[in-house]
Amino acid sequence: MSRSKKTRKGGENSPKLQPRTKKQDRTSVMAKRKESGNKSGSRHNESLIQQQAPQSDLAKKKDPRHGSKKAVVLELPVNKVEAAKPKAKQPKLSDEQKLLQLEDDPRLNGLLDMLEEGRDLKDSDQKWLDQQLNKIEALMHKLGITDGDEPQAKPKSLSDDDLLEKFESGADLLKDYQDKD
Repeated sequence: MSRSKKTRKGGENSPKLQPRTKKQDRTSVMAKRKESGNKSGSRHNESLIQQQAPQSDLAKKKDPRHGSKKAVVLELPVNKVEAAKPKAKQPKLSDEQKLLQLEDDPRLNGLLDMLEEGRDLKDSDQKWLDQQLNKIEALMHKLGITDGDEPQAKPKSLSDDDLLEKFESGADLLKDYQDKD
């Protein structure tokens, strides 16, 4: 098979160029085009606009900048500062009310739940939690309330006979309870 040399001509399928036009024809087409819009810089040259259209009063009054021209007051009025009254003092809470208020705190309950789940707390949260627990403990000590978590004095080890007697008495209590229903 003989080798054919490639050419740069596309042949019939190649894109066609527009036919050449004379310079005189091109300038006449450009002259026919209508210019639209304002000339550049027309927004800032109000004097030229007023000379071209002196009959329009809106062109004279309109400011090309947008926004309010009202002066901004930088000082607070004196009467508004005096109007801010201090908060009324709340009556002092009793220790019991303080304790209830601390125990009902949703943030405290949320942090305690997180600790029970085994999550780690942020340093700031841990510090706050410790402070709240110390307050609760101090109030409980002041009121004479004891935690159920404190270890009780261990009873003496019971003998086998005592344990059997305790077990049997429990069975009697269960029968009494069932008979009530």
